[in-house]
Amino acid sequence: FQSRYRLNMVTFTVKEQARELVEKLPDDCTWNDLMDRIYVILAVEAGLSDSEIGRTQSVDEVRLQFDLPV
Repeated sequence: FQSRYRLNMVTFTVKEQARELVEKLPDDCTWNDLMDRIYVILAVEAGLSDSEIGRTQSVDEVRLQFDLPV
């Protein structure tokens, strides 16, 4: 899995993303703060990837799957 973030048609490598992320964190951040940000980035990238290949479900489909009102 090669992570790449696209912003305004510019592609950033993982190393570039990491550098940018660390620079934006406050000086008093913790390792947990850093890990939380990394987790969010990975979750968003996974969701975007799933969406691009059509591996998603509508809200109504999920509601039906879990027997929730539609």
